[in-house]
Amino acid sequence: MKITVNGQGYQYVDDPEQPLLWYLRDALGLTGTKFGCGIGQCGSCTVHVDGRARKACITPMSRLDGRSVVTIEGLSADGSHPVQRAWRELDVPQCGYCQAGQIMAAASWLDEMREPSDDDIDRWQTNLCRCGTYYRIRLAIARAAGYLREDG
Repeated sequence: MKITVNGQGYQYVDDPEQPLLWYLRDALGLTGTKFGCGIGQCGSCTVHVDGRARKACITPMSRLDGRSVVTIEGLSADGSHPVQRAWRELDVPQCGYCQAGQIMAAASWLDEMREPSDDDIDRWQTNLCRCGTYYRIRLAIARAAGYLREDG
């Protein structure tokens, strides 16, 4: 099976039921994608598969043949993606564990919704944060949406 991760092609020949999360972390050394709950509820493991947010802990490799995966390491080479930029400017993380997943989730749905209301953000940003930084997360998403509108 062939898979593209952060723009680079790979041939996968192991267990087709292995979760994408473990392939990314153990085989490719991309440790920005975190293990949280293991059942697709918390979102710490969020990545993009063909541009859409997916929970890597419950996505088996068998569903990825010919697909493209982007992790937090591949979102932008220099951390300049509008969501990453807003996250830094507003100092969103507290412990930081869930933040890569938060950023990846927001970046995915902001591609389609450039003018989210607070209610939209609450509805679409469903990843969990144990530290409760939801207020700063909401502010950063709103700021990132503004950057995306400016950038066209």
